Amino acid sequence: MSWIPDFLAASPLFEPLRPVARGLEQLQHWPDIAELERIRVHKSVVTKSGKPIRFVAHETSPQEFARQYEPRIYLAGEVQTRTQNWHDLFNTLVWLTFPRAKATLNQLHYQELLREHERGFGQRGPLRDAATLLDESGVVVVSADAELSVLLRNFEWKELFWQRRAALLVRMKFFILGHGLYEKALNPYVGMTGKALILDVEQHFFNQTLGAQLHEIDLMLDQHLCGSTAITLTPLPVLGYPDWSADNAAESYYDNQNYFRSRPVQR
Repeated sequence: MSWIPDFLAASPLFEPLRPVARGLEQLQHWPDIAELERIRVHKSVVTKSGKPIRFVAHETSPQEFARQYEPRIYLAGEVQTRTQNWHDLFNTLVWLTFPRAKATLNQLHYQELLREHERGFGQRGPLRDAATLLDESGVVVVSADAELSVLLRNFEWKELFWQRRAALLVRMKFFILGHGLYEKALNPYVGMTGKALILDVEQHFFNQTLGAQLHEIDLMLDQHLCGSTAITLTPLPVLGYPDWSADNAAESYYDNQNYFRSRPVQR
């Protein structure tokens, strides 16, 4: 896809990225590595190994373990980034928006990859699978209402998004984390689904500025994920959230059971 200077205004899904990406709206061309580095210097971004993060040119299929994507981040702080590539640009912006959470996800990836490397075979485990899903398609759901959280976990989509809409707008909020999901948001479509990680908050969370909310989420994610042996995620039809689709102001929108699916029957 070509460069879209005003992509932040295209959808409310991009709200979490606006504080760090606002300067990109002035560009009439794809940002290069140097321009991404200029944004980075205003943020404190460090790996769990203590290495300052830097965005560097992509290296094609390195054979050495330490030069592979996740190990290179953990060991050297170097995030390989393709230019003129939405997927990698959104990854960069998520690193700057949720630096602690991204560093913790990188540590999980590195530790699992190191175990696989030392065993001599690359069988992925469920923890790395879940970390990848969160990294690519994650949606952080902050909730001050236990009943709404239960509706989400139980796939009660119409009750959550329509019948409890007023409560949802003041007691639950979605924040996109997955950079792959941000890429899809450039051309949203019915069927677009994320993986929700629910965090419980107090009601005063929603009275804070966006910047304060993002900082608190980053801290909570870091604490939640650090040392995790399992990550619990729930499928989430993201375009059900009020105003995240031009069509979801009508009740009939939520009758599409191909999108708003029932919870699978447990065997």
